[in-house]
Formats: sequence, structure tokens, C-alpha cells
Amino acid sequence: MIQRPNRAGIIAALDTQSPEQAEAWAEALAPHVGCLKLGLEFFVANGPAAVARIAPHRPLFLDLKFHDIPNTVAGAVRSACALAPAMLTIHAGGGPAMVQAARRAAEEFGPDRPAILAVTVLTSTDAATLSATGVSGGPAQQVLRLARLALEAGADGLVCSPREVSLLRDAHGTGPLLVVPGIRPAGSAAGDQSRIATPEETADAGADWLVIGRPITAAPDPAAAAAAIAASLHP
Repeated sequence: MIQRPNRAGIIAALDTQSPEQAEAWAEALAPHVGCLKLGLEFFVANGPAAVARIAPHRPLFLDLKFHDIPNTVAGAVRSACALAPAMLTIHAGGGPAMVQAARRAAEEFGPDRPAILAVTVLTSTDAATLSATGVSGGPAQQVLRLARLALEAGADGLVCSPREVSLLRDAHGTGPLLVVPGIRPAGSAAGDQSRIATPEETADAGADWLVIGRPITAAPDPAAAAAAIAASLHP
């Protein structure tokens, strides 16, 4: 599995449907980031062959957020493992049996298997959204609830917003890998994220990996933007 960085590492989110754009970003950003994220938008548009084009540049965070019956998720994990991602996401809300099935399927690939990361509450979700779907108590309580469920079922780590990092460290210590989207350098627009923080704040709270997309890829010089964020984390 992927190694835990000494201080929070950067995952560059290559959020595009274009393989050419993704590969150009990958080449430019590889010297400044530790991992590259490909998600549903890219995968659905292009399929596994395009993912394989990006893989040589940096370890891959394949963010497909599987959520289905356990047998289907296990099969999807096996298929995804053929692409040798370093990290792979499932939804914690799928329940313990689904998380266990994903972990067992990944273990079939031995020590080089991907880390199975359970997504708790999406960074675009606020208390009103949770309430509309019948979940009471707000995002923090739901993150803690789903985190405990997922970790007890065998997840290697969690995806959470910056606001829950310290809560999860207090509850579960340094064991779980914490991968954190919703990162916005000071002065950046929040976009469609509702629970955000700066890279430095999130690293100080105990995050392992920071998922950063538009603040890097929408910058006039993405490589320079990534280098500046990396420098702020490792002064």
C-alpha cells in the first residue's frame, strides 16, 4: 500500500473528461505532488485504458466511490485493482458487509493492493442536506458514526472534510489514513464545497493526504501553484 507521508502530501485532482488534458496536467504536476486523482467524470468518459495512460506519472488515487451490494462492490474492486491504484474509494454508507467485501477483494492482490478508503460525508454536504435525507445530528456526528463503522469493518482509511480531521484523530488515533478534499488555499473561492480549510490548517490537524483540484488545475500555471502549496506544507 501507499506510504504515509511525513507531513500531509498533495493529491492533485485531475477533474476533466479529456485524457490529453489529464496527461498534460500529470506531466506538469508530477514533480510537485505525491499522487494523482482520477474520478468518475474521467473514468466514465474514457474507461480503464485512459487511466493506464496517467498511471506512469504518479501513484493513482482512483476515486470511484463504489456503493452497491457487497458482491457487486467486491467485483468492482477486483476490476479496479487491475489498474494498480494506490488508493480506492467506497462509500462508508454502504454498510459493514460492503466494506468487508471491498477489503477482502483488495487483499486478493497481496501487499501491493490499494488502500481502501471509506468516504464518510461529502465535502459539499451540509447539515441541511443531511436533514433532507433523514440524517440528524449534522455532518460531524455522521462522519464519526460512519468512520467507526467503516474502520471496524476493515477500511484502511477515511475520506472526510478538513473540519472533521481533528475529531477523527481524537477518536481513532494515528492509525487510519485520512484523505481530505475541500482544501482551499487562503484567498481561493470555495466553489461547490461547504466544509473547507487551508492546506496548512488541514495538515496541522492531522491529515495524511490533501486532495486539491481547481486551486491547482485552474491556476494560470498549475505547476507553480502546486509547487507553492507544497512549499507551504514543507517550509
